[in-house]
Amino acid sequence: MLLFLPWLVRRFLPPVTRINQGVLFAPFINADQDKPTAPANRIPLHSIRTWGLILCWLLLVTAAARPQWLGQETELPETGRNLILAVDVSGSMEIADLGDGHANRLEVVKQVAGDFIRRREGDRIGLILFGSEAYLQTPLTFDHTTVASLLQDTVIGIAGHETAIGDAIGMAIKHLKYLRHSGEEAVLVLLTDGANNAGHVQPRKAAELAAQQKLRIYTIGVGGDPRQVQGFFGMRMVNPAADLDEETLRTIADLTGGQYFRATDKDTLETIYHRLDQLEPTLKGNRIVRPTDELFIWPLGSGLVMSFLLAWRWWRTG
Repeated sequence: MLLFLPWLVRRFLPPVTRINQGVLFAPFINADQDKPTAPANRIPLHSIRTWGLILCWLLLVTAAARPQWLGQETELPETGRNLILAVDVSGSMEIADLGDGHANRLEVVKQVAGDFIRRREGDRIGLILFGSEAYLQTPLTFDHTTVASLLQDTVIGIAGHETAIGDAIGMAIKHLKYLRHSGEEAVLVLLTDGANNAGHVQPRKAAELAAQQKLRIYTIGVGGDPRQVQGFFGMRMVNPAADLDEETLRTIADLTGGQYFRATDKDTLETIYHRLDQLEPTLKGNRIVRPTDELFIWPLGSGLVMSFLLAWRWWRTG
């Protein structure tokens, strides 16, 4: 309809008239020589100006129609799940008993948890680091690359050398309170190698609050099995995981509907994270999107440039 608007205006509205008002009275001029006021000459349709105006109008109408270029259909996984990883970075994570004896506990966790993050397509993932205090390293985000990168940059002792398990759970509850929407599932995977000996919130109380908020918590206790080592007085038995409070971790999981897992080496830790993939699966292909590119800028820009050129030509020719 807009395409014919200029034609309708030209067809049904009266033409503009030019009224010449004299500024000099000359009585000696014969009145017969006065010419009556005549309609202004319309621009002929065959003129360059007319076709330029028509083309300019067509470009503006095309831009108003908002043309778009649709890309290929893409399937996006969608779960509606918020997943937070809480990783212990206290001083005891420096013990090298999960791998070949060269990598410490935190290095092994970085590698295994990093692979887990990259597999969680469709989940919003957050990262909490805790030691003597608990800190939100990354809020919930779909940018898994950034979360994995910040996990790899983590160093032991960055949050203190003690262990505040209750505060880590409290930090997750606080973060989810403002970002979680109705119906979305929320999961916390808490990994530690010690017992709660710092912080302001007791783990059991924090777990009860998490259960009220329907936050499901999976706990992972890490630490090597007891082994014999050569001492000054001969062989002796040591337990690298002597400080691990498995009872508290099991209680936290039970109160919130999760599970407790025990990792004694890298292989068992990988098995645990694959088990979590099964317990909290991602859903693939239930949302189809088509990326769109807006194209209206091209006819709009062309129309504006042409209008400036027409105005400039009008001014030059009078």
